[in-house]
Amino acid sequence: MTDRTGLLYQAAALCLTYPDEELYGRLPLVRAAAPALAPFVDHAEATPPQELAAHYVRVFDFKNRHSLYLTWWRDGDTRRRGMSLVRMKEIYREHGMEFTGEELPDFLPAVLEFSAQAGPFLLEDHRSGLELLRIALSEHGTPYAAVLDAVCATLPGPSPKDRAEALALARSGPPREDVGLEPFGFRPELGELPLLVKEHAP
Repeated sequence: MTDRTGLLYQAAALCLTYPDEELYGRLPLVRAAAPALAPFVDHAEATPPQELAAHYVRVFDFKNRHSLYLTWWRDGDTRRRGMSLVRMKEIYREHGMEFTGEELPDFLPAVLEFSAQAGPFLLEDHRSGLELLRIALSEHGTPYAAVLDAVCATLPGPSPKDRAEALALARSGPPREDVGLEPFGFRPELGELPLLVKEHAP
């Protein structure tokens, strides 16, 4: 994974959190760090903050078909999902990070923040869910689809063209690419998100 990809994950995490004054203050940094996110940045800069916030709530808060919680796409509302969430917390700890946000550990911005530092293996594990979300957002016509387009474009192999291909990917399992996934440190260009903290040994 390159530094540029890590920056894109960090920037995408910021774009997929609830839009507030902090997001608007960082949009120029997002544009500079991740040109692939320019379509979303263009829209956000041209949209009043209250309007973008209302759009975010309409898109993400009331419809599971646009869920930002990755284990939902694989496990649904089942007991198995609880085990998946526990395992995700364990993975964060194994990489020296602790989940501290109010959201669940499978919240996509948190997973992107983690991936910016540890590599994209969690994104690859949940590739089919990411692709289904990308397709759903594209069909909905929201500018947030551009953020998923950019993230999915970093993963191995071509993106599925439609829901049938994404569901087939879910059945066959994600492609894996284990070369070049060495972790690297936090980059300060975009500022820190309050979802994960790096643990420091005493």
